[in-house]
Amino acid sequence: MDDDHLNRAPAALEAIVRDTEQLAFGMASEPKTGALLRVLAAAKPGGRLLELGTGTGIGTAWLLEGMDAAATLDSVDVDARVQAVARRHLGVDPRVTFHVADGADFLNGEPGAFDLIYADAWPGKFSHLNEALSRLHLGGLYVIDDLLPQPNWPDGHAPKVPVLIKTLEEHRGFTSVKLSWASGLMILARTAAD
Repeated sequence: MDDDHLNRAPAALEAIVRDTEQLAFGMASEPKTGALLRVLAAAKPGGRLLELGTGTGIGTAWLLEGMDAAATLDSVDVDARVQAVARRHLGVDPRVTFHVADGADFLNGEPGAFDLIYADAWPGKFSHLNEALSRLHLGGLYVIDDLLPQPNWPDGHAPKVPVLIKTLEEHRGFTSVKLSWASGLMILARTAAD
């Protein structure tokens, strides 16, 4: 089995990657993470999904690739310049709504719950974690990446990772799995209400 071979990449992916490289944006989701996101999104038919940290839209493209026609995606990023790449290539898809906002503000202001949250930004992951987890429906999935050492980690990232993992493993009402794959992933499923 060759897990580096990924079939059916999103149609817009090549153009998004090209624009990402031109911007020199080094925090994009990697292909294996994207392929997993596609599968998890497909497991939530008609679901409401949230992406914290649009970046240039690589993860967004994979999520949309897995979503059915009735599912919706809110994608949030604080950097309008970077998110503009995603808007340019994916903005015609009526299932996605882009928000230029701080993830913490979005979590505190947006009503309703989600079936899947992909937290690829500081808010919802290293800060405002409880706010993110509380926004999941029963059976909802919480996905994070970048848990294995990466050359593009910002200062202060490395010591926070083991604390985050321990916190998530001990969080009541969730079951979790760690994957030493791609950039290092963790998935939680909500098993009980508050």
